[in-house]
Amino acid sequence: MVPSFLARDRTVAGPSFNRWLIPPAALAVHLCIGQVYATSVYKNALVAHFDSSLTTIGFIFSLAIVMLGLAAGFGGTWVDRNGPRAAMFVSACFWVTGFLVAALGISLGWLWLVFVGYGVIGGIGLGIGYISPVSTLIKWFPDRPGLATGMAIMGFGGGALIASPLSGRLMSLYDDAYDSADTTSVADGHAVALLFVTLAVLYAVFMMFGAFTVRVPADDWKPAGWDPSTVREKKLVTTDNVSADNAIRTPQFWLLWAVLFCNVTAGIGILEQASPMIQDFFREGDTSTVSAAAAGGFVGLLSIANMAGRFVWSSTSDAIGRKPIYVLYLGLGLGLYFLLSTVGSSSTALFVLLAAVIISFYGGGFATVPAYLRDLFGTYQVGAIHGRLLTAWSAAGVAGPFIVNGFLDAQGEPGSLTADAYRPALLTMVGVLAIGLVANVLVRPVAERFHEPTSDRPEKERSAA
Repeated sequence: MVPSFLARDRTVAGPSFNRWLIPPAALAVHLCIGQVYATSVYKNALVAHFDSSLTTIGFIFSLAIVMLGLAAGFGGTWVDRNGPRAAMFVSACFWVTGFLVAALGISLGWLWLVFVGYGVIGGIGLGIGYISPVSTLIKWFPDRPGLATGMAIMGFGGGALIASPLSGRLMSLYDDAYDSADTTSVADGHAVALLFVTLAVLYAVFMMFGAFTVRVPADDWKPAGWDPSTVREKKLVTTDNVSADNAIRTPQFWLLWAVLFCNVTAGIGILEQASPMIQDFFREGDTSTVSAAAAGGFVGLLSIANMAGRFVWSSTSDAIGRKPIYVLYLGLGLGLYFLLSTVGSSSTALFVLLAAVIISFYGGGFATVPAYLRDLFGTYQVGAIHGRLLTAWSAAGVAGPFIVNGFLDAQGEPGSLTADAYRPALLTMVGVLAIGLVANVLVRPVAERFHEPTSDRPEKERSAA
């Protein structure tokens, strides 16, 4: 049950509604929840404030990703049933509350409360917000599903592009002793707490804008000039439908689960450690040739690559197919990881280039997977299927940072690490991507026994719409 002003039937678009208003509404939500990728900017500040380790503080990020996957998995059917407005509204409430609870935990010195706030409560907001526009976008853009999901989901990858420099400026404002240009400078806990409160207010405004702008198409709507029969001409694309309950019984679902897990595990380890990583790769003695400000800029650059990859690569998949694009993500990606581990420290420009392309594949994998699911399972309950698949993100959110931080904690203390400390973790990611590549090669069309009966489909689709 949802309040009447959030009900799905109150959001059905009229015949004159412009479908190109849907991506901006989705972006308004995804740009806000994409802040999760900017946690490395204040990670060292939390380590110092709580006198903790990189692994422990990094688990706040991992917990948020775990909750994202669980909320998406368990809430996917609810989102499909109640529509994007209710989902975006609920997401905003959880995401903003998570920031405020975490800010209280930082102020009181209670690390467990930060875990509860940002990790658990905020993580639920992440999961609901992430899947909230997916099935709606696919229904508005059946002719270009990769482009549509890429436009919106690129916002999640681009969230750090805004949050990273904004966080640095706000921490400098709230802590006079903090200098973002000084690699040894660390903001105090009070500044991070105020940062969280400020972000909560800003995100509440933008996410509510998205919630009250979004609409769903009428049952009989289709794009002008689009012929649904052309879908049958594409390999691995079905015009049949599979329910969420049946989807998880297919080998295709679990192969895609493995593909997403491997792609995310490899990319998330870099993103979670991005700011200190580039400083450590180019450390000379006790100092790094890369300033904290430049490292923050690197985080922003990765955010651009993440965002661009979600749009460019997912749009490309509309032309070449989902399976071939994942061969690119995983096959070329493992080669780039090998180069990053072996020659990445030879040049700052080379390091940045390799990391940016890797992260573009990471982002592209996220944006392409809803269209891949639509190709294999149809549009019926695709949002719920997508939500369940995102449990792979939960697992990867633990595995990726755990691999990187585990190796780094064994090598030494933050501020004294070098490129050599990262090599074992990066080479591990090469093996992870190889597993994902094999899983993708094994994907085949879904067997007919899993399809919804044709005679039952119209009634079910109307109930799901």
